[in-house]
Amino acid sequence: MSRIGKKPIKIPEKVKVAVASSTVTVEGPKGSLKLNLHPNLKVTVKDGQVIVENPGSERQQKALFGLTRSMIYNNVLGVTQGYTKELDIEGVGFRANLKGKTLELALGFTHPVLVEIPAGIEIKVEKQTHLTISGIDKHLVGQMAASIRALYEPEPYKGKGIRYAGEHVRRKQGKKVA
Repeated sequence: MSRIGKKPIKIPEKVKVAVASSTVTVEGPKGSLKLNLHPNLKVTVKDGQVIVENPGSERQQKALFGLTRSMIYNNVLGVTQGYTKELDIEGVGFRANLKGKTLELALGFTHPVLVEIPAGIEIKVEKQTHLTISGIDKHLVGQMAASIRALYEPEPYKGKGIRYAGEHVRRKQGKKVA
């Protein structure tokens, strides 16, 4: 059985957790999130704690047991603190601009790359080469950061591209002239 799944989740003040049939709703100061549960798992709220129970012993149920607990915990943290990812853009002429709900990136292509910002995500462009992506849903924040990074991944020769803040890119030596 999962060691993580057995741990109860302490509900902080100002957070409400409601369980209705196969849906867990978490509401807090930053917003609310819903999570659909697998029908074999049981979630209860007792004494200011969320407890995930695993009634079966099948392999899939054991795997979903710890996953479900982690997802509920991520939702509780999201509605209280929120999540952020930071991206840096490296390269001559590479920059980002925010135009309403669209992020415009100049990445050395013949055209600007336009990225639509989904609901629940906030993007700030502090400098033209530094982005901060924030939101309450950990999965959505991480997916947005990964999709922006995938537009121009850092290349190993000149180091150009979009990278996570603090990410180290191993550089290669270029051609050797004999």
